[in-house]
Amino acid sequence: MSVGTPARQFALALVACVVGAGLIVLALRQAWAHAVFTPLHPLPAQDISVSGQELVPLASALALAALACLAAVIATRSLARRVAGVVLAALGAGAAVAAAAPIHASAVLAAALTQGTSGAPGGSTTSGTSSGGTAHGLIIAGSAAHAVMTGTPWRAAAVCGGVVIMLTGLATAWRGPRWPVMSARFDRERTGTTGARASRRAADSATMWESLSRDLDPTVEGAADRQDLPGDRTPG
Repeated sequence: MSVGTPARQFALALVACVVGAGLIVLALRQAWAHAVFTPLHPLPAQDISVSGQELVPLASALALAALACLAAVIATRSLARRVAGVVLAALGAGAAVAAAAPIHASAVLAAALTQGTSGAPGGSTTSGTSSGGTAHGLIIAGSAAHAVMTGTPWRAAAVCGGVVIMLTGLATAWRGPRWPVMSARFDRERTGTTGARASRRAADSATMWESLSRDLDPTVEGAADRQDLPGDRTPG
């Protein structure tokens, strides 16, 4: 973050935070584990995929909070921006810790049971039969179950996303006050435009009153130019 101009650092920080949060959300939407229920014959085995969102919803909430905090980074300056950077770093660290926390088989089975009994789509049967809420309930009731962890790469991606957000927050707390304020240029342009318009209106008003005092019609084109001609002046 120390390389380049402050404006470039600011843009890089914004992009990094968005990419980190997006990586977390994308990773949590993938299957992190499978719950396999094996009932007595002849009922088919049931394989229900469980997403990271169902296992660690806290990581997704923290990623969305980081995006909201990013708006505060854009809108603030000086000490307030440092505080926003510290909050952003804490949100990223929390998301990384939540994604890296151990996932127990009981949590996978509980999530699959909730998904199955609620009739949520996403489960699949190894025998090819369709999976529905009633079928899940019948199979789960009298079957042996075990969990298979399959989402290690996606978990690693979510952790990386949290680390990126954390580093962005630390960089904001360190370098943020030196970064430009997004609204500063707009405020300057707006102030300059308003001042120019006010000056122009004052000049137009002065010209109009001067024309009227000289018995000239200000609505006639060229009247303001003729008011200074020697022939238009009344001798004293």
